[in-house]
Amino acid sequence: QVQVAESGGGSVQAGGSLRLSCTASGHTSNMYGIGWHRRAPGKEREFVAAIDWSGGSTWYEKSVKGRFTISRDSAKNTVYLQMNSLKPEDTAVYFCAAQRYSDPKGTYDVWGQGTQVSVSS
Repeated sequence: QVQVAESGGGSVQAGGSLRLSCTASGHTSNMYGIGWHRRAPGKEREFVAAIDWSGGSTWYEKSVKGRFTISRDSAKNTVYLQMNSLKPEDTAVYFCAAQRYSDPKGTYDVWGQGTQVSVSS
């Protein structure tokens, strides 16, 4: 069983940057990849970005492409989400999740508790 835990959320002004971390533990060898998702107030949870664990292929939601970068440090079992040029509409609880099979924008098996990101105008 894999567990994931997020860290690095906080408050920032528009145009600022934050870096989120997602650390995986347990049987990470069974894991295909990690995805970041977010849930803004009053909205459904949405996909943000994903990376496969072995090859480093990445996927992004259109609204964050060019501003957010997902990366991994396999030695630390950690995936990062570097968020630049943040906008108030990026305000949300951000979740990382692990999946066993290749489905970057689909089903995830294990979820973290989430970390709050707040962007003020």
